[in-house]
Amino acid sequence: MTVDAIRMDGKVAIVTGGAGGIGFATGQLMAARGAHVVLADIAVERAKELAATLPDAIGLPLDLGDEHSIEALVEAAVTHFGRLDVLHNNAALLGPEIARNDGDIEQMATDLWDRTYRVNVRGTMIACRAALPHLRASRGNIVNTVSNLALQGHMIQAAYSSSKAAIIQMTRAIAASHGPTGVRCNAVAPGMTMTPALREAFPPTLRKAVEDETLRDQLGDPEDIAEAVAFLASDAARNITGQVLVADGGCASHVPGIAQFRAFFSDNQ
Repeated sequence: MTVDAIRMDGKVAIVTGGAGGIGFATGQLMAARGAHVVLADIAVERAKELAATLPDAIGLPLDLGDEHSIEALVEAAVTHFGRLDVLHNNAALLGPEIARNDGDIEQMATDLWDRTYRVNVRGTMIACRAALPHLRASRGNIVNTVSNLALQGHMIQAAYSSSKAAIIQMTRAIAASHGPTGVRCNAVAPGMTMTPALREAFPPTLRKAVEDETLRDQLGDPEDIAEAVAFLASDAARNITGQVLVADGGCASHVPGIAQFRAFFSDNQ
């Protein structure tokens, strides 16, 4: 492996949800490593403003609930930059109102379930489908943002977590189907990440509960997730495909109730 394998010089990357915390941090890092970046978001004006702060980037509209919008995004990106090397499927239906209403299955509104799957699963599938011919030509790759909730049971976010679990299986299916043509597909599973949207959606008490179960001394920032995504998108990860990289500060890696164990042994020393 060369020392420059982490670089992305000349590569073209689409980052969906590029106007948000993790999306922009990822686009910013890829641009710093030499990539031409497309920040795609339903908040297109914000995406364009942020793209203007990067060396060679554009902001484009994206509505993951609209098939034509997704296909137009990929076409516009390839038309503008001439190729496509990386698709980072990061956008998802997740905001304060959605989070408040996405609880357990017994209280689940069918409309919320359908909207979540339409955006998160169907939208990601269409984006992958549209990008794959271009990625095959460039021997490029896909990195999907999932969640550590897709790997664990919880009493909240049943629609969101199960949609992300579906994307994990989609990741493996694409890796298996398209690996022989040179296309890799991986996923990054963040834990609770301190984005502006998360600060608004989750009260401090719940954030503290997750922080106490994290093996680091703090929750992750968008830049932490961006590092994981940019690594998988680079040639440094050329032998990695079909994998889920859990980037949650160790929250999903330990026995339940570690916070209580810490408190017990601290009090009885």
